[in-house]
Order: sequence, then C-alpha cells, then structure tokens
Amino acid sequence: MAQKDQAVAELTKNFEDSTAVLLTEYRGLTVAELKELRNSIRQDAEYAVVKNTLTKIAANKAGIESLDDELKGPSAIAFVHGDPVTVAKGLRDFAKAHPLLVIKGGFFDGAPLSPAEVNQLADLESREVLLAKLAGAFKASLFQAAYLFNAPLSKAVRTVDALREKQESAA
Repeated sequence: MAQKDQAVAELTKNFEDSTAVLLTEYRGLTVAELKELRNSIRQDAEYAVVKNTLTKIAANKAGIESLDDELKGPSAIAFVHGDPVTVAKGLRDFAKAHPLLVIKGGFFDGAPLSPAEVNQLADLESREVLLAKLAGAFKASLFQAAYLFNAPLSKAVRTVDALREKQESAA
C-alpha cells in the first residue's frame, strides 16, 4: 500500500511540474523502440509507462480529470518539462515511423487536448524558430526606425546647405 501511495505522490508531482502531458498507447512496441522514443524526447520530456488506476488518481489530485476516459490499455505519458511543440513533434514523427504508437490525447495550458490537437501542436514551429522570427522582425523595425529618424535630419542638412549656397552665390 505504501508503494502505491508513493507512486501516486510521484505521479501527482510529475503532473503538477509539467508544462504539458501527452498520453500515448504503446501496445506492440518493443523495449528497444520505447528506449528510442525516450531518447528522442529526453531533452524536453520524461516518457514513462504508467499504471492506469494510479495515474487516474494522481491526475485527479493534480486537477486533471480529462484523461480518465483515455487511460485504458497499455499507457505511457510524456511529462513535458521543456518545449511542448518539440515533444509533440517527436511523438508524431515516432508514430509515423512506428504505427503501433498511438497518441491518445493530452493536457496543456489548463485544457485537455484531443489527438488531433496534439497533431496541431506538433505542426507549430518550435520556440527557437518563433523567437528567431521575432528577433528578425524587431531588427527590421529598428532599421526602419533609424532610417526614419535620420531622414529628416539629412533633409534638414541638405536644405541648410542649399540655403547657404544660395546666399553665397547672391553675395
């Protein structure tokens, strides 16, 4: 009993500490394939095979009830501590190469995710790409602002020079 309580407490902490949770069914995958999957998402998530009953209890304790219906059959969860988009892409790509892996849903940003929504999440660009695009937009805006600030100044200098030349030629 103490072992189960400890397992529930650990799972509850995983749910609470994760930025997202992605639920999969791994029926038919080999141990080597599961290890390959774990390694592919290790940087951003912890992938754990879970007992459904204990996971339901832990998820409910963490305030997540949307996974209850999906916790059937051999289940494994990716507890995301990094970029959810990267993990969703990793799971989707692995599932394409290994059709036995089924993405059953998830929980992200306080809301349940359907398998289709997990795939939409996987279609987004990674955080790094979005930040790079934002930085590029800022850089372009700064160059444009610098040009706009310099344009009236250079126009004023040209006007003053033209007036000075006109006065010199009149004198």
